[in-house]
Amino acid sequence: MGKVSDSVFQLVQPIAEGFGLEVLEVLYEKKFDGMNLTIVIDKDGGVSIDDCEKLHRAIDAPLDELDPIDCQYILNVSSPGIDRPLKTERDFKRNLGRKICVKFYKPFNGKKQYQGILLAYTDETFDLQTQDGQTMTINKKDTAKIEPVIEF
Repeated sequence: MGKVSDSVFQLVQPIAEGFGLEVLEVLYEKKFDGMNLTIVIDKDGGVSIDDCEKLHRAIDAPLDELDPIDCQYILNVSSPGIDRPLKTERDFKRNLGRKICVKFYKPFNGKKQYQGILLAYTDETFDLQTQDGQTMTINKKDTAKIEPVIEF
């Protein structure tokens, strides 16, 4: 995280915890409509629009007081969404036993992408059972993106 993201995370996390929420990520980035500060939250059972609104209202004044950004910005409070890439321990835990897609920076066993079932994970690695029944242990640092496969 950057300086803005870190200071906002430190301010918002205790407030979010008071509502039973966890701050997964704080993003400060330029988008088509200007600078955006996005707080991504989650909780057991998922996040509702009411949770997002409640936290938005609760952090608005403390953010103005902290004044971590020296320009105008848009504040967003969001759920992680069902297609959130797997980044945190919570993301991996939520997707255990589910189908994921793993993309690599460079070929891994001859391929740059695999799909399979997430069987287990540690801080550095995870186990993937591919469609042909093969189980492979993959280093997280070797992956470009890990995301859930959404099937309807």
